Amino acid sequence: MLNIFTLANGRLVQEEIESLQELAQFHPIWVDLESPTADEKRWIKQHYGLSIPDDAMDQDIEESARFYEEDNGDLHIRSDFLIDDDDNPRSVRVAFILNLNNRDLKSHGVLFSIHDEDVPVFRLLRLRARRMPGLIEDSKDVLLKLFDADAEYSADTLENIYDDLEKASKLVLSGDVTDSLASEALGAIARQEDLNGRIRRNVMDTRRAVSFMMRSKMLNAEQFEDARQILRDIESLDNHTAFLFDKINFLMDATVGFININQNKIIKIFSVASVALLPPTLIASVYGMNFKVMPELEWQYGYVYVILLMVASAVGPMLYFRKRGWLK
Repeated sequence: MLNIFTLANGRLVQEEIESLQELAQFHPIWVDLESPTADEKRWIKQHYGLSIPDDAMDQDIEESARFYEEDNGDLHIRSDFLIDDDDNPRSVRVAFILNLNNRDLKSHGVLFSIHDEDVPVFRLLRLRARRMPGLIEDSKDVLLKLFDADAEYSADTLENIYDDLEKASKLVLSGDVTDSLASEALGAIARQEDLNGRIRRNVMDTRRAVSFMMRSKMLNAEQFEDARQILRDIESLDNHTAFLFDKINFLMDATVGFININQNKIIKIFSVASVALLPPTLIASVYGMNFKVMPELEWQYGYVYVILLMVASAVGPMLYFRKRGWLK
C-alpha cells in the first residue's frame, strides 16, 4: 500500500496512490509504504530516484548500521515501534529515509517510511495532523512527531500495565490464593513483564533515533527543542519501567510463595497421616507374627480387640495433632 501526505492549509492530507501517474501529480512531504509491492517500489525509484534497500526490513541488522547518512545527504533511520496487542504484543521495524535534497520538493524535503504492517503511532499522528493545523511544517517535523507519538503511546501502554498489575495484585494479595488463581496471576504478570520489557527496549531505540537526528545538525532551533523534550519524556518513562520491573518481581515472588504454601499444606497432610498410622501399623505387624498362642485364635473377640486397638492408636495422635493446630 502506497500513501502520500501533503500539506494543505497547515493540515496533513492523505492520498492513496495506485499508479505512477497519480504519484506524479502531488508534492508530498511524507511517503508511506506499507508492505510495498514491486510495482510501488519501482514507482518510487522512477519518480524520486530512490532505491529502497533490500535489507530495509531485516530484523537482524547490526545496531551500528541502523542510523547513517549517505553521501548524497539522505538520512537512514531504522526504528522499532510498539504494537500493544492483547494477544500478541510486539515491535514492528520501520525504515525511514529522509531526503532533504530532492529538487521536486522545494524546501520541505520528503520522508519515506517502509514497514510491513500498520502501526498505531502512524494512525495517531495522521489523526492529530488532520485536526491540528500547523502541527507539521516539513518532513523533519513528521519524523519528530512520530517519535513524540511513540513516546506517548509507550506512556499510555505503561498506564495499562499499572491497571493490569493492580488486578493481579488483588488476586495475589487476597489471602486465599488457590492454585488456579495463582496460575492465572502468574500468566497475567508474565504478560505484563514481557510488555514492560518491550516498552523499555522501544523507548531506548527512540532515544537513539532522536539523538541521531540532533547530532546530524539538520534540525532548526524549534525542532531541536522539541527533540530535547522528547528525550526528557523518555527519561521519565525509564523511571516508570524500572518501578514496574520491581513491582512485577514482587508479585511474582509473592505468587510463587503462595504456591509453595499450598504445596506445603499437602505435604503436611501426608506427613501427619503417615505419623498417625505408625501405631496401627506396628500393632498389625505384631499381631501378624506367627505366635504359638494368638489372641485372635484362642479368644473369641480377638479380631475385634485388635481392630479397636488399631483405631484407638490412630485416633490418639490425630487428636493431639488437632490440639496443636497441625491439621489446619
